[in-house]
Amino acid sequence: MKHDERRGGVRRNTTKSAGFTLIELVVVIVILGVLAAAALPRFVNLSGDARAAVIKSLEGSMRSANTMIYARASTENKLGPTGNVEIGGKTVYTQYGFAPNLEHLIKVLDYSPEIFPVNNSWFQHNGAPTPADCSVTYTGATATDGPKYDAKTSGC
Repeated sequence: MKHDERRGGVRRNTTKSAGFTLIELVVVIVILGVLAAAALPRFVNLSGDARAAVIKSLEGSMRSANTMIYARASTENKLGPTGNVEIGGKTVYTQYGFAPNLEHLIKVLDYSPEIFPVNNSWFQHNGAPTPADCSVTYTGATATDGPKYDAKTSGC
């Protein structure tokens, strides 16, 4: 060691750090990982998106099933206010060629157990925070309008 006369003490060889040490970088990365793992579920609602996709898919299935019912009713010349057709060994009542309500549309639908029908007019998702707002409503056809499907996904 050299003697520093200006300070009256011993001068040490000190070098200034030009960056982070490896351990400092590892600690920062670990802290960022923990914060990301805690915050990610709040920003990405994958389960809600999945439930909404199930509802939209169910709406499409309902439309397809009703198109199949209408095609059968049309080929059998049963497009009046009342009628019935046989599909897959099941009797489906019709109203202007379409299923009058969910009771009859269900006969030709496959849907998962987390979906359940309510009052023969709508399906709702059992696992949704607000099941009534994670649903598909079905309204049968009239003499002037075809069937209506209203999918709600705001509560999924």
